[in-house]
Amino acid sequence: MTHATPQPDSEPGRPPNPDPEPERTTGLEPGGSVPPGETPPAESSMSGAGPRETHNPPTGWAKAPLTLILLGTALIAAFFLVYALILIF
Repeated sequence: MTHATPQPDSEPGRPPNPDPEPERTTGLEPGGSVPPGETPPAESSMSGAGPRETHNPPTGWAKAPLTLILLGTALIAAFFLVYALILIF
């Protein structure tokens, strides 16, 4: 880790600039570009994340929770339908 050196013209009491000085940073070519060998390798894809998990495959929604959700939705819709009919007549 590189620590920033305080600038001679910086105000007292202010923290030093944490950015590295380009003229003293290693691995930079003139103009600030980075040579090809200085960059880290690209990351691997998701296939390299580990072995495929087959012991716990996704199974989707269970029948009981899905039935309860649909039944609740139908009851709420029926309530508002009856309420609207009462207001109309």
